[in-house]
Amino acid sequence: MAERIRVNLRDIINKEERLAPGHRLCAGCAEPVIVRQILLAIDDPVVVSTATGCLEVSTTVYPYTSWRVPWIHSAFENAATTLSGIEAAYKALRRTGKIPQDKEIKLIAFGGDGASYDIGLQFISGALERGHRIVYVCLNNEAYMNTGIQRSSATPRGASTTTSPAGKVIPGKVQWRKPFTHIMAAHDIPYVAQAAPHNYRDLMRKVKKAISVDGPAVLNILAPCPRGWRHPSDQTMAISKLAADTCYWPLYEIDHGKVIVNYKPRNKVPVAEWLKAQGRFRHLFQPANAWLLEEIQAKVDEEWERLLKEEANS
Repeated sequence: MAERIRVNLRDIINKEERLAPGHRLCAGCAEPVIVRQILLAIDDPVVVSTATGCLEVSTTVYPYTSWRVPWIHSAFENAATTLSGIEAAYKALRRTGKIPQDKEIKLIAFGGDGASYDIGLQFISGALERGHRIVYVCLNNEAYMNTGIQRSSATPRGASTTTSPAGKVIPGKVQWRKPFTHIMAAHDIPYVAQAAPHNYRDLMRKVKKAISVDGPAVLNILAPCPRGWRHPSDQTMAISKLAADTCYWPLYEIDHGKVIVNYKPRNKVPVAEWLKAQGRFRHLFQPANAWLLEEIQAKVDEEWERLLKEEANS
């Protein structure tokens, strides 16, 4: 997109919060920070659909709600499908004059990595294939945190979870994470991006781009989880930044087929610095698992170099 989108902090702080502070998400959880950033980036009215997960159960404990926008939850897997129906109804209401043609309403679906990478993958794929003008946001905390920290296909290789416990049999999860962002981009939709909450300007700029395109958009946003990642609650943003500095979690976008890497660290930090900050990787620093640390670093390097080549060739 030719237009340069800016995020002005003075504009943000004067806006009304659309997610009330009275939620029950854990101290240090990145999810409410990300949701606030997303909603503050949008000036138009918003309708939100949320999959089952930490965000849903913690913001809507009956009879209370933290949402100050129209909100709907149906099932674990089908937030994207629910929002697709809302989008179809919205178009029909505009077509019949019941909603003015010049009234813009933005449609956002939130799901965790379990609802996105796994359970809801085919529902998201269907919504993208049909071309609904919605934004799907994956709040990626890399496991099924809401139900007990079970591994998902977003969980990194080597992470210890309740269903991939590190021990004598396995050194944590044995598979690498699924390339969800690239899978979404393979649908040939207008806009796909990765972001992280420590860089709020980058994240909010990507939200503004996503809501402006004529068609579906997907945002995959890293959401550090103190409970599941086993890090202090005051280190969430530091760990988010380390993920980008190590190139474990590159900040990039695919805008109408063009790959743009938004952040290239001057001094790429070894991925071990990110891993050692989290208790779920503590076992990797035992001498017997040194080979796995080397393998993870090699994989991160390989993916980073591939991304840079994609940028150069797009």
